[in-house]
Amino acid sequence: MRQTVPKLARVRSRFSDAPDVSTLEVEMADGGPVDYRPGQFNMLTVFGVGEAAISISGAPNGARLIHTIRDVGAVSHALTRLKPGDQLGLRGPFGVGWPIHSAQNKDVLIVAGGLGLAPLRSVLYHILAHRVQFGVVSLLYGARRPEDILYQSEIARWRESLEINVALTVDHADAKWSGRVGVVTQLIEQAAFQPQNTLAMVCGPEVMMRFVASALVEREIDPENIFLSMERNMKCAIGHCGHCQFGPNFLCRDGPVLSYQKLRPLLKVKEL
Repeated sequence: MRQTVPKLARVRSRFSDAPDVSTLEVEMADGGPVDYRPGQFNMLTVFGVGEAAISISGAPNGARLIHTIRDVGAVSHALTRLKPGDQLGLRGPFGVGWPIHSAQNKDVLIVAGGLGLAPLRSVLYHILAHRVQFGVVSLLYGARRPEDILYQSEIARWRESLEINVALTVDHADAKWSGRVGVVTQLIEQAAFQPQNTLAMVCGPEVMMRFVASALVEREIDPENIFLSMERNMKCAIGHCGHCQFGPNFLCRDGPVLSYQKLRPLLKVKEL
């Protein structure tokens, strides 16, 4: 069923993840359950301000939704100012999520840049909950500065668990940073995986994803096994308005997750 009218939801908690980035924990006002697939998104409405597409970044179960939001516009600014108990509108979930079933029995390479870790976080939760179904799992994550790294306490736990190989890098280090400095593609050069049995999931700024996908192909991963989460200005979320059209695809309906095999020729077209 196509959802065109928001349902009423309520903020349970809000906390800051990084400068200008907040995470909202949301529940439906009627207490009903929520169901979604990793990689999908919701349309969140701040009444009197507007509506925005926000990826779901929590574990895909239970009665709560997690949304990590960067303050970059009128709607996102209003969302990051909501307090526990405040109401908002919610439509969703929408879109095609990450190909989790295709990743089973394969090595999984998760590559994120900046806020791009948020749409991939639910994949990591799913993998950890079903760890025996996957091979070697690696998270390669790049941020602008150390303070911009999201979910730092969780990343520390993932590292300690030894169930996920974690590699971090920043563009600009501070005096306290002792890790790598450089772009995330440099982590790909050092990552250990079997190219013929690896599925990669990538999310971040579009220019970063282009370079990452190219680097993965150079490491002999099949473009059909490389998946990117694309971002465009989504409005209706049901494939009618055309705001998010990318070539023959409406990203709200056919995406946001698409294979590099499909995206490769489109990414070469300027201003598409």
